[in-house]
Amino acid sequence: MLLGLLFGAIPALAQDFFDGRPIADIRVEGNQRIEPETIRSYMRIAPGDPFEPQSIDRALKNLFGTGLFADVTFRRDGDSLVVTVKENPIINELAFEGNDRIDDDQLQSEVQLRPRVVYTQTRVQADTKRILELYRRAGRYAATVEPKVIPLDQNRVNLVFEIHEGDLTVVERIDFVGNKAFSDGELREVILTKETAFYRFLSSDDIYDPDRLAADQEALKDHYTSEGYADFEVVSAVAELSPDLKSFFITFTVDEGDRYEVGETNIQSSLKDLDPESLRQYVTLDPGDWYDSSEVNGTINDMTDAIGTLGYAFVKIDVRLARTMVEDRPVIDITYAIEEGPRVFVNRIDITGNVRTLDEVIRREFRLAEGDAFNSAKLQRSRQRIQNLGFFSKVDVTARPTDAPDKVDINVAVEEQSTGELTFGIGFSTSAGPLGQINIRERNLLGRGQDLRLDLSISGRDSQIQLSFTEPYFLDRDISAGFDIFRTETNRSESNFDQSRTGFALRSGYNVSEYLRQTLRYRFSRDDIFDVDNDASLAIQEQEGVSYISSIGSDLTYDRRDSRFDPHEGYYLQFSNELAGLGGDVRYFKSVALAGYYYPVTDSVTASLEGQAGHIKGLGQDVRISDAFVIGGNSFRGFKIGGLGPRDLDTDDFLGGNLYYVGTAQLAFPVGLPEEYGIRARVFSDFGSIGHTDADVSTAVDEMSLRLSVGTGITWRSPFGPLAVDLAYPLLKEDFDEKELFQFSIGTRF
Repeated sequence: MLLGLLFGAIPALAQDFFDGRPIADIRVEGNQRIEPETIRSYMRIAPGDPFEPQSIDRALKNLFGTGLFADVTFRRDGDSLVVTVKENPIINELAFEGNDRIDDDQLQSEVQLRPRVVYTQTRVQADTKRILELYRRAGRYAATVEPKVIPLDQNRVNLVFEIHEGDLTVVERIDFVGNKAFSDGELREVILTKETAFYRFLSSDDIYDPDRLAADQEALKDHYTSEGYADFEVVSAVAELSPDLKSFFITFTVDEGDRYEVGETNIQSSLKDLDPESLRQYVTLDPGDWYDSSEVNGTINDMTDAIGTLGYAFVKIDVRLARTMVEDRPVIDITYAIEEGPRVFVNRIDITGNVRTLDEVIRREFRLAEGDAFNSAKLQRSRQRIQNLGFFSKVDVTARPTDAPDKVDINVAVEEQSTGELTFGIGFSTSAGPLGQINIRERNLLGRGQDLRLDLSISGRDSQIQLSFTEPYFLDRDISAGFDIFRTETNRSESNFDQSRTGFALRSGYNVSEYLRQTLRYRFSRDDIFDVDNDASLAIQEQEGVSYISSIGSDLTYDRRDSRFDPHEGYYLQFSNELAGLGGDVRYFKSVALAGYYYPVTDSVTASLEGQAGHIKGLGQDVRISDAFVIGGNSFRGFKIGGLGPRDLDTDDFLGGNLYYVGTAQLAFPVGLPEEYGIRARVFSDFGSIGHTDADVSTAVDEMSLRLSVGTGITWRSPFGPLAVDLAYPLLKEDFDEKELFQFSIGTRF
C-alpha cells in the first residue's frame, strides 16, 4: 500500500518540477572555491529558460563533465532552481614512495595529476595504470601501486603513490612447438629474448619485453625464409606469467612448411627504355639454390638503386613467387616485376623527443627534405645517420600518409641519452705495458652537436695529453672544423731514444658524396729527441735534439662498411698525404693507403682482407728515424714493435723504414658459447715488409724481404672491459728480426 502511494506520487512530483514555467532564479549552494557565476556558466541555463527535463539533464551532465564536482543535486524552490554541489578536493602535494629503480622525475612525467589540480578517483586510477605500465616496460611485472589520500583543511589533499617495485620478471623457459628443421637450441640463438642464467647479470635479454617478443617473431621468420622455408609462419607466441609474478614461460608455435629450391628467376619491366636483362647482374639466387628472402630483398634494393641512377625517381618492384612441384621437390619461381610507383612527396618532417638537442642537429642528417620525392632508401640512410650521431638511445623514423594521396609526413621520434663522459681507464698490453687514461668529453655541447674532449693517457711506452674541439657543421654548412692541442712522450725502446711532441693541429672535413669524405689538416709541432743511449746507433745519436715540423695533409675516405667499429660486411678505402716543410726545419712528403673488405660467410662468421702501404721521401734532406715508418706489435702480429725492418746489426737498433706494406687475411667466428658471453675467436695471417731507410750506417741491414706470420686469437667483451689474446708465429722472417709470439691486452672503463 505504501509502495503504491510512493510510486504514484513520483509522476506528480516530476510534473510539479517540470511544469514548463520559466526559471526565475538560479541559486548555488555548497561551493567553496568556485564562484557561483562560474558554475552557472557551466550549466548553460539562464533565468527565463523553462523547467524542462532536457535542459536540466544537460546542465547536470555539463557540471559532472567538468571534473570539478564529486556530487551535484538539483531542487526547485518555487520558481527558483537550487543547485547544490560538492566540490572535488585540490591536490596540495603529489609524492612517490618506494621507487628506487625509476626516479621521481620520470614518474612525474608519466602521470597526469599535478599539485593544484583537481583530484578525482578516475584520474588517480588512470595514473596508477600508467605507473604500472612504466614498470612493466622496465620488466617488473610484480610491481604494485597503491594511491593514498591524506585529507587536509580547505578541501585539499596530499596524494601519495606507494610503490612496491618487486623483482625483475625474467624469462624462465622458451619452448618451440612444430619445429623439425631446427632444434630448440638453434632457434633460441636466433631470437633476441634469452632464458635467464647466472652469466646474464649484465644483460637485460632475459627480462620479458613484449616489444622484443614481437621482434623475435620477425627474427624467426627471417631465419626460416632465408633458409628456404618460404611458407613459414609463427602461429602463436604465448607468454605465460607464473603465479608468483616472478617469471615468464614463452612458447612459440610455428608452421615450417616446405623447403623450396629456386627454379626460374625472371625480370619484367613496364618502364620505358629500361632493358630488364641489364639488371640481371643484381640477381644473386641461381636455379637450384635454396630460396633466401634476404638475398631477394638485397636484389630489390640493388635494382632500386640502379634504376634510380637512370633517372627513375618513382619505382616499385614487386616479387611474385610461383610454387610448383618438380620431381616431388618443392620449387619456387621468382619474378621481379618493375613498375612505375605512385608519385609521393615529403610533406612535413616532425621531430619529437629531443629535449636538449636542437632540431637542426637532427634535420641536417636527413637525406630528404620537405618537398622532395619520397625515397625509402634515403629514409633508411637518414635514420642510420641520426643513430650514428650517438646522441640518442633510440631512433624511430616512420612515414605516415596524409589527407593528400601524393604526400607523406615523416615522423622522427628519438630518446636522448647522456652525451657527457667522464671515463677512467686501466689496462695492460704486451706492446705498451700498463695503461691508464682519463677522458672528459661532451659529444653534444649545448645541444648543437659540437664535440669537446680532454684526453690524458699514460702507459709503459708513451703518455699523452690532448684537448680537441670539433664543430660538425661550421658556419651552418656541411663542413666540419676543429682543432687539437697536444703533447706526447714516447719511449722508442726499439731504437733506444725518447721522443716528445708538443703542438697543435687544425682540421676540416666535408662529404664529397654520400660515402666519400675529404679531410684537410694542418699540424705544427716541436719535436724533441732525448735520452739517447750512449751505445745507441750513430745514426740515432746524430738526430738528438729539437726540431720543428709544419705540415699540411689530406685524407680521402670512401666507407661502405656496415659499422665503423665492428664491421661484418662492406669495404673501405683511404688515401692520406702529408707535406712537411711549410716552415720549420723538417721537410718530407708522406703517403699512406689503407683498404679493407669484409664478407659475411654466415650470420656469425666474417671473413676480412685488410691492407695498408706507405711511403715517405725527404725533400732535400734525409728522413729522420722518428718520422719514418715502424710496424710490428698489433700492426704485424708475430713481431715486436720495430722488430722487423732496417736495423743496425752492431747495436740492434731499429732504424725506421721509408716504405712499407702490411696485409691481413682473417676469419672471425663464435666459439660455440652463448652469445651473451661476447667471446669470438679468429684465425689470421699477416704479411708484409718494411725497408729503404735513409740512415747511413755501415753496419745497417736493410732487407725488404717478405715476412709472413700465422696465428689465432680470441676476444672477450668481459665485464672488466675488452680483452684480446693473440698467438702468432712468423713463418717467413730474417735472422735479425725480433719475434713476439704472444700478445695480450685488457682495458676497462668505470
